[in-house]
Amino acid sequence: MSFTGKATYSAGATLPELVEDIGDIVGIVSPYETPLLDHLGDPQRSATSTVHQWLEDQLLPNTDSVGDPLSGTDTSFDVINADRFRVGDQVQADGSSEVMLVTGIASETLTVVRGYGGTGTEMLTENQALRILGNAALEGDDAPAARFTNRIRQSNVTQIFTAGVEVSGSQLAAKQAAIADELDYQKQERLRELVRDLENCVINGVAPAADQQGSATVRRTMRGIIPSITTNIDDAGGAALTEDVLNTNLRAVWEQSNGGVDTILVGGLQKRAINQFIASARGYDARNTRYRDMVSVYESDFGVCRVVLSRWVPADTAVLLDSSRIDVLPLSGRSFHYKPLSADGDRERGQVIGEYTLEMRNELAHGVISNLAVS
Repeated sequence: MSFTGKATYSAGATLPELVEDIGDIVGIVSPYETPLLDHLGDPQRSATSTVHQWLEDQLLPNTDSVGDPLSGTDTSFDVINADRFRVGDQVQADGSSEVMLVTGIASETLTVVRGYGGTGTEMLTENQALRILGNAALEGDDAPAARFTNRIRQSNVTQIFTAGVEVSGSQLAAKQAAIADELDYQKQERLRELVRDLENCVINGVAPAADQQGSATVRRTMRGIIPSITTNIDDAGGAALTEDVLNTNLRAVWEQSNGGVDTILVGGLQKRAINQFIASARGYDARNTRYRDMVSVYESDFGVCRVVLSRWVPADTAVLLDSSRIDVLPLSGRSFHYKPLSADGDRERGQVIGEYTLEMRNELAHGVISNLAVS
């Protein structure tokens, strides 16, 4: 027979006789992970000014371009930057087996010995790349004129990240489900949001066109990684990210840098494209019970690269980075912290605040592949 006695449900729809049973964990579904910041690690130093500066330098260039076409018999031709050459240089055009010896330099024109050392002569085209193999000095000759490069000062500004926290006295005093201290909980939530925003700005942030140091009406915003890269930018034209496309860009960066790309930063779509590099080479047998389809490290001729997945990278973009040249620095004494504010009523007030900047050295050592296929 059916049960007719007192039961939990007989007290009514609100169950007034029962104590609430609420789990002791608050579930958070919003994404707040920071894989790039985790990959870069904590900096070993701090910025000491709201305008953070650093110095960059490079060696004297050993490449140039042919300024005008020349036949196999021409012994003089123009170059784009004649000051890069010295008498006694051996030069060779890209894709050519001919070596030439520079015997004279006048304005932008080089006079050369063609087919030096029996290498034969070839026709050269305008804008063909020209490499300086090295200079041969005469025995007992005077020292050559000094040549040097000037160091370049680069800069970025610090950006303030802040969020307010305010909790009533009653909320602090009341016993709450799953929360021991409401003020501490609100601090943690706001901190997660600000660290998330920091990573987003490190990747995509743009500095104002004027008054970058800020003013009473202009907010300081740091320049992020993608806007900082101006040289090695490849527009894929809507093509898919393939191993050939990736290696072409890794090589372009390698040719201009004495380091090498060690980080490939992508969003979810391009991470799936990288995973497909190994699709045709997978092999399984009857004993395999796990299907793996993931590339976390890509080893190429131009560097061993950690593939970092960040949801803040644009869907059509892959970023190639030398992480040894990147630091995310707090302004000294301004790492994320909680600052209590005076309470003017029955409440506790404060703000979570931090001030950070990006130091991204030698933009030639990094690259961006943009306009990739997203479907």
